Amino acid sequence: MPDRSYGYFPTIGGKTTFPQSTPVSDISVDADTILDNLQGVFMGSLEARKGRWGAFTDVLYMDVGGSASGTRDISVGGSPIPAGAAASLDFNLKGWVWTLAGTYRVVNDSGVTIDVLPGARLLDIEQKLGVQLSGNVGPIPLPGRAGTVNANLSNWDAIVGVKGRMAFGETGKWFVPYYLDVGTGESDLTWQAMAGVGYSFRWGDLVGVWRHIDYDMKSGKTLESMTFDGPAIGAVFRW
Repeated sequence: MPDRSYGYFPTIGGKTTFPQSTPVSDISVDADTILDNLQGVFMGSLEARKGRWGAFTDVLYMDVGGSASGTRDISVGGSPIPAGAAASLDFNLKGWVWTLAGTYRVVNDSGVTIDVLPGARLLDIEQKLGVQLSGNVGPIPLPGRAGTVNANLSNWDAIVGVKGRMAFGETGKWFVPYYLDVGTGESDLTWQAMAGVGYSFRWGDLVGVWRHIDYDMKSGKTLESMTFDGPAIGAVFRW
């Protein structure tokens, strides 16, 4: 039964529309233009196996925030702010990405393992945006000029994928771990990919990987898209 604990250092991007009292004052912003402070990220997974059959769960928790002053990277009511205006923004995002799946091992050679997996993934996000427009705000209505707005999302998708490892080197202690899945459901499309390099010890493994998670949402969602992309380092314990 492997237990994996990681340190994950992603760049987080995405676009959110924060609804207001009228559609003409809805505020849209790209998260990657203001996210600069990674307040907390936790990532871990647990896997159980009996013969060729198994199950695993993977959890990612994030708490990120950022601010920007004098920016024009914002739209109100679907249009850029007037040329003479600027915005001060304070953004915070908290959320979970939880994957749960069953596995079946189709290849179990000494140097190569391949598991196929069906499962589901939850994206649960809470976002808060503080905004203050200054300068020539023109025709922008009062609800879009200043205040704090929220946009939350709880999203389930079915996924299918493959994961495993390929050993290399004379002793076979070095290996390449890999993971790939794709799915849909409440989102239009989600996919995840991870690959890197690891080294096996008697007690477990040390690994370094690059992990990317991508979401494209269906029309009408407050969260239009979201990505997590970056390196992770961790230890795998087996018992």
